[in-house]
Amino acid sequence: MDQTHLRAITELRHTLHRHPELSLQERNTGAALRQFLREHTTCRLVERDGWFYAVKPGRSPALAPIAFRADMDALPIPEGIDLPYGSVCDGVSHKCGHDGHSAALCGLALALEDQAPERTVYLIFQGAEEIGQGAVRCAELLREAGVAEIYAFHNLGGYPEGTVIYRPGLTQPASEGLTIALHGRQSHASAPESGRNPAEAIARIALHARELVSAPHAGMVLCTVTGIQVGTGDFGISAGDGEIRLTLRAEQEDEMKALEQSLLDFAAQLAKEQGLNMEHRIRDYFPETRNHDACLQRVREAAASLGIPCREMDALWRASEDFGWYTKVCPGAIFYIGNGEDYPPLHTKGYDFNDRILPVAVDLFTALATK
Repeated sequence: MDQTHLRAITELRHTLHRHPELSLQERNTGAALRQFLREHTTCRLVERDGWFYAVKPGRSPALAPIAFRADMDALPIPEGIDLPYGSVCDGVSHKCGHDGHSAALCGLALALEDQAPERTVYLIFQGAEEIGQGAVRCAELLREAGVAEIYAFHNLGGYPEGTVIYRPGLTQPASEGLTIALHGRQSHASAPESGRNPAEAIARIALHARELVSAPHAGMVLCTVTGIQVGTGDFGISAGDGEIRLTLRAEQEDEMKALEQSLLDFAAQLAKEQGLNMEHRIRDYFPETRNHDACLQRVREAAASLGIPCREMDALWRASEDFGWYTKVCPGAIFYIGNGEDYPPLHTKGYDFNDRILPVAVDLFTALATK
């Protein structure tokens, strides 16, 4: 990678890190990225609602375009470590490395100024990945532009630094956040029979969730209780309202939806038996992410041509990723680049994107875009 380009995108990455923004709030982040691209490239920029893309026209318009995706949102996690470019936003920081993903995509844009591509290249800068609302809004662009294939990368600890990690087929599972709320009637704690307390029903839902995932399944199925709230905690009041929050996760979306329906049916029956009103909400929905064989083979061949070591993952990465919305529209692949075997994990205070893997990402993207 051109060292001048590397210095430029490293500085950009640090600027993005210093000013992180949460999902659906990435206005300044997007503006900073567009300003960088305007100053350093001839890409055409197109703004959409909460995201944007850049286009580098190819020399052969008859060839179908190729696309690359970077996410740009941060997390509600305090910085936690002393960095010269540390977050200036209280309680918000880039603890998943989306600042690095965006900087790498800008590095590809710089490289395409020097290596004019045969086919048109779309660079998608997407927000709201952390809550599963970003890619679903961007995926229609692939149809509009007739994109033939799409790629993305994610940084990942626990693997040798700079190594390309990949998994054929299913690489990350589907997941969703399910909230079940039960409403009864509050009463004095000395006369609980006068009210309808949802505590027992919520406890039974939690136990039933464990039973459901303990049953045999075709693949991995998980149900994690992430929160329970019943009443106010005041010792003189028998609770009248409560809710349980669960994260459902499965290798197949239909398995996840079947688990959801089983939980809702069970909760509805309990509510009916105990005279409670029930409602539910679903958020942070992620489809399963599956790599297409031909696209993944292109990644492996590009890495080999660059002398970048590759390693197949033994099992799927359990964290969800909204890149699956793109691969519902056209073939694609997401791969991972190792941060280091002892590198701090993602979504923790000790984490910061590893700048040393930026050249690996840019070189691999460039090879995919130009060969």
